[in-house]
Amino acid sequence: MNSDRMKKLPQVVILGFPNAGKSTLFNKLLGERKALVHSLPGMTRDRVVSPCTLRGKRFELVDTGGFFDSQTDRLSSEVKAKAWEAAKTADLLLYLLDGKRDLLPAEEELFLSLKKLGKPVLVVVNKIDAESQRFAAADYYRLGEDTIFFISAEHRINLDELEEAIADALPSGAEAEPDAGEPRPLKIAIVGRINVGKSSLANRLCGEERFIVSEIPGTTRDSSDVLIWKENRSYLLIDTAGIRKLARVSDERESAGVIKAKKNIPQADVICLVLDAKEFPTRQDTAVARLARDSGKPLVLVLNKWDIVRESEVSLAQVRDIIFQRLDFISYAPLLTVSALTGKRVTQILDLAEKVYQNGLKRIGTSPLNKFLESVQKTNPPLSDTRKRFKIKYMTQKGVLPPTFVLFTGSATAFAPAYEKYFTQRMREKFGLWGTPVKLILRSS
Repeated sequence: MNSDRMKKLPQVVILGFPNAGKSTLFNKLLGERKALVHSLPGMTRDRVVSPCTLRGKRFELVDTGGFFDSQTDRLSSEVKAKAWEAAKTADLLLYLLDGKRDLLPAEEELFLSLKKLGKPVLVVVNKIDAESQRFAAADYYRLGEDTIFFISAEHRINLDELEEAIADALPSGAEAEPDAGEPRPLKIAIVGRINVGKSSLANRLCGEERFIVSEIPGTTRDSSDVLIWKENRSYLLIDTAGIRKLARVSDERESAGVIKAKKNIPQADVICLVLDAKEFPTRQDTAVARLARDSGKPLVLVLNKWDIVRESEVSLAQVRDIIFQRLDFISYAPLLTVSALTGKRVTQILDLAEKVYQNGLKRIGTSPLNKFLESVQKTNPPLSDTRKRFKIKYMTQKGVLPPTFVLFTGSATAFAPAYEKYFTQRMREKFGLWGTPVKLILRSS
């Protein structure tokens, strides 16, 4: 799905054992809090990637899960494998060590393995908050490197020196700026409750096993981004942690992931809400759908695991009725049945996301709006929340994403809920506002 016209940025990958401060360094180099940081090890599992610019050089900065084998974390081997995959594709490796403890034999072994990849490696010792600690960390010169960077990522101590070394080590051509005429990627947040197949869908769209997939609840902890291309259009997929009630989450790291996933919703351009064909819609699906609706963002509804459904026994129309009986407040969203397992219709998610985003950007002239208003008022005059009929003088569009309209009345009032639903539905039919919330503001004139 990658396009030849896309200029691949060099990759700088941060590697190391758990709790060395990889995510803290990632955030400090970016200048923003993108990766989740937690005092407990193992917060990061999937790769977290973001474009970064240092000293005029552009590259992709990659945060990885820790290299470790754990008897208590059943996913540790997969986390390690994903980090190793990132190392193999990197242009520059930042090998991060914990300056609060001695160098481990396993860390020496890992360093030797990384050197065999033939990539440039910068050894970075973190958590050195005072000059006296730097002399105590001389043990790290056992690795045989002439230059070691002693830093405190949290307090930005000696980060300037490291940033300069990163820029110097990047391959030539990294200075090139992006094409000014190239549209920015469409941000699609893949959200839903736990175990509906969000990471599997993201992997299918990427064309590679980018994200860890497991039936273990809470596998995805941090939100992970990946840039993909389809037919010369770029999309930034945001794979989020499964959203469920925090009272049901026993692991603090998963709680942090749930909170982050909720924050990703208003930051996206389009929300892709994933449901499970084995059971839908559940109470938690309803809660996530409300978050999506309240964000005001365009929405695509995806029913995953359609491969297990016998279409001879249930029709799409029946499924649609079941879903929208409970989720009637997002009945404006297109519904797509897919299978992450087989790949069936998965790429249509991107097409639908683009379509609903454009619908959310629609601007409608005042003249056609008021012709529509005249027709609606003749057929079915407005009804207030106090069950009284009233007249709207005229209406105009105020904004987009979501399309927002101001309706001027003789006195400020509010629509009866049923009438507001009717009016909005007529607007969607007339102006093609499918896939996006529509906001109506009644104002006295």
